[in-house]
Amino acid sequence: MTQSPVTPLPAPKERRRLREGRSLSQADVATRLGVSRATVRSWESGRSAPHGSLREAYASLLTAESAHAQVNLRQEDIAPELVGAGAGTGTGTGTGAAQEARPAGGGERSATGRKRSDRAGQRFDRAGERLAANADPDPLEPPLTPTQAFDALYAFCAPALVRQAYLLTGRRELARESVERAFQQAWYRWPEVAVDRDPAGWVRATAYEYALSPWHRLRPRYRHPEAPPAGAADRALLDVLLELPPVYRRTLLLYDGVGLGLPETAAETEASTPAAANRVLHAREAVAARLPELASPEDLHWRLAELASAERLRAAKPRTVRWYGERRAQQWTRAAIAFTVLLIGVTALTLRTAPDHYEAPLSPPETIHGLPPRAAPGPLSAAELRLRAELRSQEMSGPERMVPEIR
Repeated sequence: MTQSPVTPLPAPKERRRLREGRSLSQADVATRLGVSRATVRSWESGRSAPHGSLREAYASLLTAESAHAQVNLRQEDIAPELVGAGAGTGTGTGTGAAQEARPAGGGERSATGRKRSDRAGQRFDRAGERLAANADPDPLEPPLTPTQAFDALYAFCAPALVRQAYLLTGRRELARESVERAFQQAWYRWPEVAVDRDPAGWVRATAYEYALSPWHRLRPRYRHPEAPPAGAADRALLDVLLELPPVYRRTLLLYDGVGLGLPETAAETEASTPAAANRVLHAREAVAARLPELASPEDLHWRLAELASAERLRAAKPRTVRWYGERRAQQWTRAAIAFTVLLIGVTALTLRTAPDHYEAPLSPPETIHGLPPRAAPGPLSAAELRLRAELRSQEMSGPERMVPEIR
């Protein structure tokens, strides 16, 4: 199978001039091609260049005669079985772009991947021509509602994110759960996500964080490993990936699997650019030590894509994800209200029963030794009775009593 000729692109400075001549901003080009604004800026500066169908779409966008011909890059048009799908997840830079054709000699499975990519590129070209031919010279499209925008983002990113989460965890159910939880949080915080510069990157980072959480090992359903892939080569590659530290695994997947640039990879993993580069190099060395045939970054990228596409992983419907997200938000709201009411009741009971003045504590009793016991008065004897009678019979002698007189 011969490789299709590479579509020529104008010089980097000419790309910017053509874009400005058509009154398009970098954000407009990024939206139409399904990539990030940083990717377009990298293309115009000459640091990187698009590949495959994305390259053809970018060239046709710059050289088209009509300034309003709109070409949308859809998820199903760029080989959805690829885990990176460079532009399929919102960013498409780096050395391992998913649209780049692989040289001959990569095996039967690699040839199958090239055929799929070529067919996807042809579908994209035909779809782009139809859209450009039928485009309204002055389209007035109504703005999308929040529900429609969320469903479009979900349909655009969810299939590739599920495959990426599977490469991170090696668990199919956890991969689907991670993506669904990420989109539930995105729907709960949609006013913030909708205005983000890279909504797909926001959802991807959230899904990765949930998938790599160490608390999953405490859940009973995740204490036992799942069934490995059917192919021996796939099992070997997945075992090597799962033996890497989570941060190395995530960095390798973003750079060599998804195809992000090194600065974008460092930013998403919250590391410096040199640290991200060292992680990629160490991860590649670990993979090459176990699988020497994957020493080339390009071969590693295609093997990651084939491993992800070997599993039939499907995400839930966007309506279901939105419903569960709203239900979870309602449950948390009710729990917060119940906890607040309980706290108010406990505080009121404490104020009601608490003492309002100081009471000195009583000293504990102590036993005193060395004092004679106190004698209690007993009955009078016969002599004491005679003495008392005699004293009572005698007249009182002594000074007269002083009696106050009333005047």
